[in-house]
Amino acid sequence: MSLFLPKLSCKKDVDEVIKSVAEKVLVLRFGRDEDSVCMQLDETLAKTSHDLSNMTSIYLVDVDKVPVYTQSPDHTKFVGCFKTKQDFIDLIEVIYRGAMRGKLIVRSPIDPRNIPKYDLLYHGI
Repeated sequence: MSLFLPKLSCKKDVDEVIKSVAEKVLVLRFGRDEDSVCMQLDETLAKTSHDLSNMTSIYLVDVDKVPVYTQSPDHTKFVGCFKTKQDFIDLIEVIYRGAMRGKLIVRSPIDPRNIPKYDLLYHGI
């Protein structure tokens, strides 16, 4: 499914997209095309890209080609995959409508049971 979504192959391309996308939610999927979780997410992104085209711009970024953005923790990242296509649509709509009203923080519409949970292991602390 990643064939239907535009890909960014270098840091310059990612920077240009970040600077040029305005009035829309920018979705950057960082991962590897052959990874099973990424393939599942790509399918959801491809199926919803047309329906959400007025609200979002979706791009795929290979972490092996552009590793610079994967090294910093960020509160705006969603780690994992969406349980349903509707979860992704609802999240984009809430972020878009909140941003259009000038809100910096919005409440997630996704059921907490559908959000992936991870145990973070910190080495050397």
